[in-house]
Amino acid sequence: MKLPSDTTIVEYDQPGDPTVLRVRRGELRPPGDGEVTVEVVTAGISHIDAYVRSGAEKDWDDPFPRRSGSDFAGIVVAAGAGTAGFPVNSEVIGHVRSGAQAAFLTVGIDRLVRRPPTVTWEIAGGLYLAGVTALDTLDDLKIGSDDTVVISAAAGGVGSIEAQIAKHRGARVVGTCGRRNFDYLRQLGITPVQYGDGMADRIRAAAPAGVTAFIDNFGQDGHALAADLGVPAGKFRSSAARREVEMALLAEDAASVAHGTQQLEKITALAARRAFTLLISGHYALDDVAEAYADLQKLHSRGKVVLGTKPVNPRRITKARDIAEARA
Repeated sequence: MKLPSDTTIVEYDQPGDPTVLRVRRGELRPPGDGEVTVEVVTAGISHIDAYVRSGAEKDWDDPFPRRSGSDFAGIVVAAGAGTAGFPVNSEVIGHVRSGAQAAFLTVGIDRLVRRPPTVTWEIAGGLYLAGVTALDTLDDLKIGSDDTVVISAAAGGVGSIEAQIAKHRGARVVGTCGRRNFDYLRQLGITPVQYGDGMADRIRAAAPAGVTAFIDNFGQDGHALAADLGVPAGKFRSSAARREVEMALLAEDAASVAHGTQQLEKITALAARRAFTLLISGHYALDDVAEAYADLQKLHSRGKVVLGTKPVNPRRITKARDIAEARA
């Protein structure tokens, strides 16, 4: 195909909520040495994107207009020199600091892995930040078969991957969530415990032999709850620690990029082997990116919300959970 000189991109000109996002045309540079141009099929959205976009992350000093998104999957359509491992027509999963939400993207091959046929495009496009954050956290805590781990927000993107991989490693897993997610977690082999008053007692009942680790993705009184459960300080990770992991995965230095890609290779292999499944609870057209982020920020979605650049049906479709919530 003839490579276009510009592409559809998602940008914003000032900090703010999802309404500041703009879908517009932007320059697409041809690939240089060690680079390829990817036609993006799917791109992920993450809570950290919203955190950065809001202006809350003071160390994020990229100039405006800023581009959005770090996770993507697509097909190589042009390749520069030194890219033998990723020829044209390669199907890839990748990561960037920002700018993944686009129709085309020129990127270094040091940020790419091959997409296995068993990993769907929807999962592939939302895999990097949630998957590698989960893997880095579990690796840091050295979660294994001797552990009983509590994971809060266990039905979300990061939490659901953490819970399933911890179980895959042989750990016993308790997932805290709202009652509507009980059946979902049970299907994954995770013991659900409802949020709210008395949660510590409910966790003790679910894990009578005790809790050895606690991962807080929810960010409300995690420290106090972990201490009440007798979790050693070194085996607790807060939502603030999660944010630090995510920000490190968006860093541009060579070591951080290499680490991110190495871990992406591992999480992709685990996905290919069905060590975990990533539920896609919202699939939006790229033009509907603001609505997709508004959906994510309700904190009601299970798994991941992703964007598709060429959806078969571009019309907005009412989701089952929207109907259920309207009736509640």
